[in-house]
Amino acid sequence: MLSKGSLTDDEPKIVVIGGGTGLSVLLKGLKKITSKLTAIVTVSDDGGSSGRLRAELGVLPPGDIRSCLVALAETETLMDKIFQHRFGQGDSIKGHNLGNLLLVAMTEITGDFVSAIKEVSKVLKVRGQVVPVTLEPIRLAAVMADGTIVEGETSIREYPCSIEKLKLIPEDCHSMPAALEAIADADAVIMGPGSLYSSIIPNLLVNGVAGSISQSKAKKIFICNIMTELGETDGFTAADHLRCLLDYVDRDIIEYVIVNTGHIDTDRLNRYQKEQAVPVKPESEKIQSMGYTVIERDLISDDEVAWHDCDKIAQVVMDIIYA
Repeated sequence: MLSKGSLTDDEPKIVVIGGGTGLSVLLKGLKKITSKLTAIVTVSDDGGSSGRLRAELGVLPPGDIRSCLVALAETETLMDKIFQHRFGQGDSIKGHNLGNLLLVAMTEITGDFVSAIKEVSKVLKVRGQVVPVTLEPIRLAAVMADGTIVEGETSIREYPCSIEKLKLIPEDCHSMPAALEAIADADAVIMGPGSLYSSIIPNLLVNGVAGSISQSKAKKIFICNIMTELGETDGFTAADHLRCLLDYVDRDIIEYVIVNTGHIDTDRLNRYQKEQAVPVKPESEKIQSMGYTVIERDLISDDEVAWHDCDKIAQVVMDIIYA
């Protein structure tokens, strides 16, 4: 594994597309390898602190942006902890994340969300850049298996039926120029890991994003989740994840599929029983039969949860880039 001390002017330009915890974990590993990182982040969240701020103030949801900024911070500092602090009491502030509030305050001070992100990036000494996929107030809508149309990310996740088709409201939303420029100039474009329907696909539905990836000369990589996700990918295998993604984009948007083949111990599996989540089966042969290169690795972290190990997954990305 390359270390920070070995970074050079030749370090790879990597674009990561997604949102949520999965994206943050990946960024923590990649920032040790390169500073030429761009995180393109979804802004369709309507739950938790982000959802409340969005509803009350009409701002873009700051939660995923904030998580990526902290993940890309050069060092673990007190300021990082401040940005992640969540208030546990107080009727009006309980549940809010301090970093979210600071991003909203900075937006009011600087006049726009992009400037706020840039100023916070300076404070945290962020390696790379974090870019919202769009500045338009998009929402998710889904046609469910029973024909019902459900609007809102939280409502879709909680609806007791599988998703048939996902779309954005409004459908004709414009992507950030900085996102398209980063994709065009990248050595690698990575989709995932993360929630398939609420973190990855929404980014690809924004005008210009999927087309820019298809046209890019970058290595195009999809990192499959380790566990299924209740309300989104119940019972999905890795091949199912890929097929679902390809329902929304051209097949040339992906070249490599990274799947976990590491063992998940019983203690960790038991922790996921309440969430009704199970390990995602690789089904590598099916993916290969679809025309994609499969990379199988033990990617399990040493944490109490079945997440990707940030260093392991970053190393696989580097192996692909320099293959």
